[in-house]
Amino acid sequence: MADKYNLKNPAVKRILQEVKEMQSNPSEDFMSLPLEENIFEWQFAIRGPRDTEFEGGIYHGRIQLPAEYPFKPPSFMLLTPNGRFETQTKICLSISNHHPEHWQPSWSVRTALVALIAFMPTSPSGALGSLDYKKEERRALAIKSREAPPKFGTPERQRLIDEIHEYMLSKAPPVPQLSSTEAAEEQPREEEAEAQVSSQNPVVLPAGEGLSDQGGDRIVEEQELPGNANPNPAGDGASREAPSGVTSNQMPQTSDTRVEKPKPGTRVQKPDDRFFTLAAIGLTIAIVVLLVKKFIKSTEHGAFFMNGS
Repeated sequence: MADKYNLKNPAVKRILQEVKEMQSNPSEDFMSLPLEENIFEWQFAIRGPRDTEFEGGIYHGRIQLPAEYPFKPPSFMLLTPNGRFETQTKICLSISNHHPEHWQPSWSVRTALVALIAFMPTSPSGALGSLDYKKEERRALAIKSREAPPKFGTPERQRLIDEIHEYMLSKAPPVPQLSSTEAAEEQPREEEAEAQVSSQNPVVLPAGEGLSDQGGDRIVEEQELPGNANPNPAGDGASREAPSGVTSNQMPQTSDTRVEKPKPGTRVQKPDDRFFTLAAIGLTIAIVVLLVKKFIKSTEHGAFFMNGS
């Protein structure tokens, strides 16, 4: 590989050093290698973070290094459906080419992959292009990701993807199943949800609404590193401990408390409204009684009854 490139080029020299380091010091959490014909394009696979719904999954992706590497950051793209990021869409992380102001030349492909693993279980926070699938759906995708590698690009790319997949499959543990306690808790929730759906009419959404799984040209926005970022870019973006020992802040806790809102069209009557309603009814009755008495007095029939009394 080295014979095909100009070793005096700083980018080529740095990339070949990283390839050698990646091969001599492999990790069970990820693997990444460049194409034989283009060392600026890397294929990679990461293992889903432990103790998350991604655990046991194998997620492939593509890294494109710029000609100015390592002085400019690379771009990242995931190829395996995962429920967290869109596929075949450039991810906008604080370690990617969308935020060159945060990139440091001391970072490497290894550093970026560690950060990407740490970003997986973080909350998307409504970022453009992020996906917020349920844990059960992400776990199902993690299981499916082990079945076969994604199909992408030329035969050379596919051979490298298959090679990386076999390596990761030999290292990745199986996807953990729900415990008996968790399964027992999930069953009543599912039955209750089905009962609610069956008792209500289906709601038809207008065309164009709902979640879309298509990557398109959108960019995934993620948390940015602060200005005084340290050489470990995963430190401020991760919500759990990364497989290689990267620590992070805890994710914000969510509350299960729901506020029940009144149905549309339902008028909540206040105590003041009831008081004024009763007063209006009483006034109406009094007016009717006065009108009846006046009518009786003004007629002869009424005069007869009045004289008889």
